[in-house]
Amino acid sequence: MRLLHTMLRVGNLERSVKFYTEVLGMKRLRTTDRPEQKYSLAFVGYDTEDRASVLELTYNYGVDKYELGSAFGHIALEMPDVAKACDAVRAKGGKVSREAGPVKGGTTVIAFVEDPDGYKIEFIERKGG
Repeated sequence: MRLLHTMLRVGNLERSVKFYTEVLGMKRLRTTDRPEQKYSLAFVGYDTEDRASVLELTYNYGVDKYELGSAFGHIALEMPDVAKACDAVRAKGGKVSREAGPVKGGTTVIAFVEDPDGYKIEFIERKGG
């Protein structure tokens, strides 16, 4: 068994795809439009679906905003330089909600950014830089 994907409901599919591909550097892997069922999907990730877990972005026709609730926490991405990644997100118009720095009570460097729908994405600095 393996983890295949995580689904996020989004208010604007193209806006979200643009964020995940242009700001976070993922690739659009595939899309599906189901007009009879009134939804569209886009799968994005850093590798192909047969090799890695990906995100399924789901747009339900006519729904442009969701209440995120308090149960979902965040998506985590590992990278070599969290501060540099935050600078890149900011330069592309993205929102950094917690600047790079050590996690409370530890030494691992983390930061948080938000996607256009307000989902939190944690950047975790790879040990050893």
